[in-house]
Amino acid sequence: MAYCKKHTSYWEVSSSLNLNRWLPLAAFQRFSELLQRAAIYLVVATVFLSGPIQAQVSPEDHQAHHPDVAAPPPQPTLASPVVGKSTGMMEGMGEMMRQMGVPPPKEIYPSLMTLSDLPPEKRAEVEAAAHERMASGTALMTDGLTRLADSASSNDYELMQQAVSLLHEGMARFESGLAAHQVLLGTDDPQAVALDWFRREMELPVPNPPVANTGVMGMTWFHFWIMLSSAALIASFFWLYILKMRRASQLLSSLAAPARQPSPLQAPMPPPIQFPGSAETTASGRPWSGQLRISRIFQETGDVKTFRLVNPVGGMLPFDYLPGQFITVTVPHGEATVRRGYTIASSPTQRDYIEITVKHAPEGVVSGYLHSEIHEGSLLDLSGPAGSFVFTGRECKCIVLIAGGVGITPLMSVLRYLLDRSWEGDIFLVYGCRAPEDIIFREELEYLRRRHTNLQVVITVSQSGAEKWAGPQGRITKELLAESIPDLPSRYIHICGPVPMMEATKQILSELGIPKDRIKTEAFGPALGKQERLPSADQKTAGPSSPKPGLPTVTFTDSDRAGPLPPDKVVLDVAEELGVDIDYSCRAGICGVCRVELLAGEVSMDVEDGLEPGDKEKNLILACQAKANCDISVKA
Repeated sequence: MAYCKKHTSYWEVSSSLNLNRWLPLAAFQRFSELLQRAAIYLVVATVFLSGPIQAQVSPEDHQAHHPDVAAPPPQPTLASPVVGKSTGMMEGMGEMMRQMGVPPPKEIYPSLMTLSDLPPEKRAEVEAAAHERMASGTALMTDGLTRLADSASSNDYELMQQAVSLLHEGMARFESGLAAHQVLLGTDDPQAVALDWFRREMELPVPNPPVANTGVMGMTWFHFWIMLSSAALIASFFWLYILKMRRASQLLSSLAAPARQPSPLQAPMPPPIQFPGSAETTASGRPWSGQLRISRIFQETGDVKTFRLVNPVGGMLPFDYLPGQFITVTVPHGEATVRRGYTIASSPTQRDYIEITVKHAPEGVVSGYLHSEIHEGSLLDLSGPAGSFVFTGRECKCIVLIAGGVGITPLMSVLRYLLDRSWEGDIFLVYGCRAPEDIIFREELEYLRRRHTNLQVVITVSQSGAEKWAGPQGRITKELLAESIPDLPSRYIHICGPVPMMEATKQILSELGIPKDRIKTEAFGPALGKQERLPSADQKTAGPSSPKPGLPTVTFTDSDRAGPLPPDKVVLDVAEELGVDIDYSCRAGICGVCRVELLAGEVSMDVEDGLEPGDKEKNLILACQAKANCDISVKA
């Protein structure tokens, strides 16, 4: 009998490994008996659970389903799981089984290929053949176990090899019958079972199932992120190590270098030059006074100039400000000084300079001084910033700016600030001028209008002048505002310009249904039609004057001075005559710089815009607006 070359018997392995030293023969016999009993119980239970025995499909019936195949090659039997090298052993096994009275195995796996097309009677034959194979396989395994037990006592190795072959053959038959039953019950795919059998018979490799690529480079996303995080962590540690080593190298180099000795000829650095007001930077809304240097002067129109002021010592400005606020300029006039408020036209986003745009008034002392006496490099005395004519974009989502003449300066600061901050709200600018050549910031407004889609600019002129004007002509009217600004009643409006222009505009807005709380106005000095008051040279040395009979008296308690208060004068006028120092700027009741505390009496004020909420409860008044019909006392 031929021996199977693919398998090595237990006795060959035990002989090569000298297992007899570790496993006595008596113990092996007991183990074989227990194994034989367990196999018999398992086979009997399987036979009883496998169902009734029915006929198997014959080869003639299989050939009847394939008439185009003349002489199909004989199918390999299940008795030989492989071909080629194991052919001799299988022939010996067939001869041995014929001698034992066991019929040779029938082909059953090929019948499974067409199981779905078989009629019920053929399926019954396949089920019977499967049961027969399970029964014959059980008999072979029982016989093999018996022979194996007998050969163990006599050390007959050839009989042992025959017993092992019987076990293999019985197991192959039992597996084929069991597989056929599973296919008939619908548990397994018949073609897949037959294909697996064919691969085993032909010694073909079983292909691995394809692995779904659910991540990157064959990894799952979880695995990929874990690997990526680990790599990033390792890279961070490596970079920190490099920085640490570099720092250590620098430290060692500094320690190894000889200490620098100060040169005996080296003198200590002189302290920085201090200019008035340049030492401390003030926050927004906090009073500041000092000097700034004129760095550039720009000629905007024939009688309007823009002055750019910077910190004399360089760097940022010594104060902060909000768009729409003004700063007070103080200039000498003989032996006295004159102050005048000018709106800051630049954007607060520019931290290195501010710009004031000044129109030369025919009788203006401060404006005349700036236009004629100031040049680039001059120092200018300033104080501020101040004013509540402010818009930062947080108040509402849209803004309408209406300007007249040089009143565009605070609105230009608001406009520049909003555009610098990329404000997304709608901005409407309506600007009225006398003639096209009087339009201030004309080129910049045209550039900004083309650059920013949320900015709408409407300019109207009263006179066409030498230039041919293609835009609107005339004053700012109700029709112009209604046509230029959609949904006007829902918007907030800021107005700055001469008093007649502002009053007319407010009347138009009232007719268009704009609530008063949505309108804010601003005007300074000549814009209100007021002349700049010039203090006399002897004001600073004037003593207390005797009150005139029948006139109320104002007493300045801190200065210990008093004087008459005529009906055509305000507290600030009397203070200047007596040499009492009260800060002021606009003299129009708007800036709030001249607020003082009223200690006794009562006053009346035409304009109270400069007062903050709660100022009246604190008895604060505006010195530039306060008039009285009785004696009063002021803390100044």
